Amino acid sequence: MDTPLTRLVGVRHPIVQTGMGWVAGPRLVSAAANAGALGILASATMTPDRLREAIREVRSRTDAPFGVNLRADAGDAADRVEIMLAEGVRVASFALAPSRELIARLKEAGVVVVPSVGARRHAEKVAAWGADAVIVQGGEGGGHTGEVATSVLLPQVVDAVDIPVVAAGGFFDGRGLVAALAYGAAGVAMGTRFLLTSDSTVPDAVKARYLAATARDVTVTRAVDGLPHRMLRTDLVDTLERSGRIRVLAHAIGKAAGFRRLSGLTWRQLVRDGLALKHGKELSWSQVLLAANTPMLLKSAMVDGRTDLGVMAAGQVAGLIDDLPSCAELVERIVKEAEEVLEGLVGQAGLKGPGGRGGLRGVR
Repeated sequence: MDTPLTRLVGVRHPIVQTGMGWVAGPRLVSAAANAGALGILASATMTPDRLREAIREVRSRTDAPFGVNLRADAGDAADRVEIMLAEGVRVASFALAPSRELIARLKEAGVVVVPSVGARRHAEKVAAWGADAVIVQGGEGGGHTGEVATSVLLPQVVDAVDIPVVAAGGFFDGRGLVAALAYGAAGVAMGTRFLLTSDSTVPDAVKARYLAATARDVTVTRAVDGLPHRMLRTDLVDTLERSGRIRVLAHAIGKAAGFRRLSGLTWRQLVRDGLALKHGKELSWSQVLLAANTPMLLKSAMVDGRTDLGVMAAGQVAGLIDDLPSCAELVERIVKEAEEVLEGLVGQAGLKGPGGRGGLRGVR
């Protein structure tokens, strides 16, 4: 299935495995890449030295293209970009809109720049600055998310920009891929679906918690860091939502101390990064600290397996997933189902094939 996305980044299938902190490590990224998708390495939870090692490990496992996800507001973002360039990474993705200067530096080196956005105006901004494509996440997506559903947000962005648009939020199968293509997207990006594969290093107990979840068990809360955050509802979430400011502040300080030791950051750097996440919102100091060390809450679950103490970011599709295929099995299944759906639509409506008149835009 050839689309503007596959042509831009050189992958076989219009599917992206998103850069999830503590989840999208070398094993998952290389497995996704070998399956023909675009694997994205999550770097926000890595030290610069570990990022360099991880890039080299991915490269030792696959010859396929892959990318690295960066926090555009991190104090050392420019240094991490230089590591990517030195290691020959072909794609840079961003959880937030990167600066015009970062985009220019990457494009100067021939790197494909793909920011993630949650609003039409953000897509228009990064497109004007030279981004090569955008990932558009609707409110169904896991982690920090917005309020507008993918089915409403996606066509807005497709109509607003002239670069490839990748749809995220609510995708897990071939039917969703076809739906995204019908809206004009060049592919889909999936996080929760790739988290729930046999190639994911997330502990089995955590995967089991996801598989047992229903759609009602996936919630959006501001209690963790003051920003809308979609995750599985757990006792920790309930506790944070019920707790007073003093208890939340104590919890935030404890988690911040742990992340500071792990990351090597100073307290000043932690606070700076937490303030950078505010995006103009009024946050309490406890929320600023939690925003700075949310990675530690994710690590408790995604690495340590503590479903009682950690945060489990989850898209709403978690309530629809009930198996743990390999990345190769998953991608093959999605592509096969998408082809079958397309053939069925052609037969039902008398449409011409993909790329022809009446077909899906940009698909060959």
